Amino acid sequence: MKFEDIYQFFRDPPPNYLNKELAVCYVLCVLLQGESYGTQLIQQLEQDHPTYRLSDTVLYSALKFLEDTGAISGYWRKVEGRGRPRRMYQVSSTWRDKAQELAGFWREYITHHKEAI
Repeated sequence: MKFEDIYQFFRDPPPNYLNKELAVCYVLCVLLQGESYGTQLIQQLEQDHPTYRLSDTVLYSALKFLEDTGAISGYWRKVEGRGRPRRMYQVSSTWRDKAQELAGFWREYITHHKEAI
């Protein structure tokens, strides 16, 4: 390691990957705004919060957890111009209040983390 490596790290820091807990809260935050699918959730995170990333593995683990608990539901939808249908996700109506609470954790995390930078 050289001192230049340290300067480079702070000039252009590596992305922060979400863990499953953050991913669950992030997904609920997005789905409260409307239905979405996996690839779109990943792309939206990078667009809205460029210093964060979400791996496929963590995302689909979070989606499975949310679907298994009944927090979200998924269905297949054929998309114009695509060969395969996409799995669309939406917040279950009975979970909206709990989803709002958990989405708040994501918003607080992002707000706090930005202040710390």
